[in-house]
Parts: sequence; C-alpha cells; structure tokens
Amino acid sequence: MPKRVLTGRVVSDKTDKTITVLVERRVMHPLYKKFIRRSKKYAAHDDANLAKEGDLVTIEECRPISKRKSWLLIARNGDAVERPAGFELPATEGAAA
Repeated sequence: MPKRVLTGRVVSDKTDKTITVLVERRVMHPLYKKFIRRSKKYAAHDDANLAKEGDLVTIEECRPISKRKSWLLIARNGDAVERPAGFELPATEGAAA
C-alpha cells in the first residue's frame, strides 16, 4: 500500500525534532455547491530541525514515532531532505537486476 504524501505550511517549529504542519484542502459543500477550505494540523518528524515557521513542506506517512507523530518530513521548499536512520526507502527488486 502506498504511503500518503501531503503538502502544507509549517505553523510551529518550537519543539525539538518536531514541526506542526497545517494542510489545507478545498471541498465542495454538499448543499450549496461552493468550495470551502478545510484544514488539519499534523505533527511531523524533522530530525535535523531544518524546517522553520512559514516554510512550504512535504510530509509522508510513516510508522508511529510517538503518540501523535506518524509523519516524516521529506521535502522543504521544494528541496529533498535527508531521511534519518531507520526511515530509508525500501530497495526495489527491479533496481537490483
């Protein structure tokens, strides 16, 4: 099963190795058929404390790291971020051949 990938803006970087990311999406209202904004905050793991408040980041679903943190920072302002140990991408069988 593929991992979910979301893009949002960093709203807090105060905690160590953790950022809070606000992800907004547009949904159509079921009755009035107008587009409305829905948002949700996610706690994401930032091992090197690279992301700062206001950055546009991409986060990926991963194994639970703590009670409310199960997302991993993979890109900051369009640039890829080095993954911490234990979170590397699995090797594909097609690349080995």
